[in-house]
Amino acid sequence: MSAFDLTGRRVLVTGGAQGLGEGMARALAAAGASVVIGDLQTERAASVAAELGAGHGSVHLDVTSEDSWSAAVDATVTQLGGLDVLVNNAGVEITGLLTEISVDDVRRQLDVNVLGTALGLKHGLRAMRPGGATGAGGAIVNVASVAATIAFPGIAIYSATKSAIDRMTRVAAMESGKLGYGVRVNCIYPGLVPTEMGTGLAVDMAKIGLFESPEQAVEAVVGLTPSGRLGEVRDMADGVVFLASDAARFVNGAGLPVDGGMGM
Repeated sequence: MSAFDLTGRRVLVTGGAQGLGEGMARALAAAGASVVIGDLQTERAASVAAELGAGHGSVHLDVTSEDSWSAAVDATVTQLGGLDVLVNNAGVEITGLLTEISVDDVRRQLDVNVLGTALGLKHGLRAMRPGGATGAGGAIVNVASVAATIAFPGIAIYSATKSAIDRMTRVAAMESGKLGYGVRVNCIYPGLVPTEMGTGLAVDMAKIGLFESPEQAVEAVVGLTPSGRLGEVRDMADGVVFLASDAARFVNGAGLPVDGGMGM
């Protein structure tokens, strides 16, 4: 059996109804895991879960809500019979120059990216630690960003939230180890991927005057990337599968760059 085989693993993926999250859910299912997609887009999440086939499911999840997290984890445990892996993927990016930031936009990114991940860590660790709903340990994969490792204009607040996810990942891994939870906690740093969010970022960069066009913004990113291309959804998804698998059994409290070298 391959160390990447996830047969028998029960997984909750947040923000899994589209974009990177959907790709991650599909890759995890292809590796043998049973997956529940947690998302605000209930119908879209259910549609993706149906495409994955029998043994998979979906649940409404607002990552900024404590009650929603509690209900989503309980529903996942009920649907799958337990929880072994949590992928904290849900996030938002709102482009803006620091001189023009909106308080509401800052709070929105903090709520979804930082609070949402923190609540995921809270409820994921509680479910997987001894005495929890599953109690057999497991793995949590948080989704940070290459933005946490570089200084790129127009995304200061987003970068700050993703840096926070990096720090929370390392502290969570330490707490899990010290308290005997048996849960590995890691994160990935995705590079720019032309999903709806990634394409929107390029468009916004041009709108606020940092680049003459979205195409120029993309060219700037590619120019900073040694691999010479944008990322693909499957690149990020494979990184998550690795960190969720036994191939990463001694990888803990780490950040895995999946950015083509952009953040080196």
